[in-house]
Amino acid sequence: MDILKLSNFNVICIAENEYDFQIRVVTNSPPLVCPHCGCVANLYKHDNREQLCMDLPIHGKRVGLLVKRQRYRCRECSQTFWERLDHTVDEKRNCTKLLLSYIEKQSLKRMFVSISEDVGLNEKTIRNIFRDYINRLEETLRFETPKWLGIDEIHIIKPRCVLTNIEERTLLDVLPNRNKETVVRYLSRLPNKARIAYVTMDMWQPYKDAVKAVLPKAIIIVDKFHVVRMANQALETIRKQLREGLSPKVRRGLMNDRFILLKRHKELTEMDKITLDLWTKNHPSLGIAYELKESYFDIWESDTRQKAFLKYHDWKAKVPEELQSAFEPLTKAMANWETEIFAYFDHRITNAYTESLNSLIRVMNRLGRGYSFEALRAKMLFIEGLVKERKPKYQKRLDDYEHREYITQCSTSGLLSV
Repeated sequence: MDILKLSNFNVICIAENEYDFQIRVVTNSPPLVCPHCGCVANLYKHDNREQLCMDLPIHGKRVGLLVKRQRYRCRECSQTFWERLDHTVDEKRNCTKLLLSYIEKQSLKRMFVSISEDVGLNEKTIRNIFRDYINRLEETLRFETPKWLGIDEIHIIKPRCVLTNIEERTLLDVLPNRNKETVVRYLSRLPNKARIAYVTMDMWQPYKDAVKAVLPKAIIIVDKFHVVRMANQALETIRKQLREGLSPKVRRGLMNDRFILLKRHKELTEMDKITLDLWTKNHPSLGIAYELKESYFDIWESDTRQKAFLKYHDWKAKVPEELQSAFEPLTKAMANWETEIFAYFDHRITNAYTESLNSLIRVMNRLGRGYSFEALRAKMLFIEGLVKERKPKYQKRLDDYEHREYITQCSTSGLLSV
């Protein structure tokens, strides 16, 4: 069987060592026409050389093809030329087209160094293949403008704006910064941008201004999780203020138990409840802060906007004066972003997918230490931005045609007795 899948080559011999296969091949379709004068069948062999090009790995080993490449001379015009390999080999990268296609797809998922070790090409060559592939993809692929747009940011060297299609759970783009002008420019270029009905974001004013400027009819919803975590941050502020007057031993205990304070009461174990009672009885302000945090979380379980609005103002009135400074960032945010925060109760859309995507970007950034922003953006865009494709499970029997073809090849090669 032709395991190489290179129909234009005939295998002469195969050598191997611990890491590599080296396969000597010759072409099986010599040229019939002179490329210089167009003369037919008036050529003769003039010279030859061996050219190394890499192919797909086999059995975990790199594969190098030593191609005996023939040079010809035309009797009519006396010009010489090398036989063409471009039907099988990409001479710019010195590899087969099968390997080139393999590298393009793997470069989206794996580190360049890993692919380089796998296939035997220089890491710089892998980077260049990746760059050309991404340029080609960006010219041909267009993402559909979403109905639900998510806007968030991630810190990669500096803050970057991340845009997602929340409904379809795909990445739209990662912008080089989170400035209003950059976001406006991107949103303005979106086709059919009037389709965007809802935009969920964190409380970053340039995002809000950009959406208002380009998408005046879209409903802005502040992401629920960006708001509720401010209640936890207020509790943390009070905990840190308390520890200043504690002994080193008690301070360490309070630091170790901080995760109990951040848990919802319904999630506490019996031991957690005992620990929490000890802290809140010894430090009443911590107990009050914990109850305020819990009751604030309860607001978000309201089934209507009006109920949530009333519950919030009741909650705000219960914050004692000595704790108001700790909760001030939360109450100030609620005042400044009231319309966008309470819009959640009419349209229960969150940025949870965008947040999970940010975690994935951070992992990829750590694994590919040294990637440029452009390379990292491209990897994320064409992995998470496209419909995820999965290989089907391996089938014991191929379909009828492929199965007959397999039996025929095995019979021809003597692997089966028929």
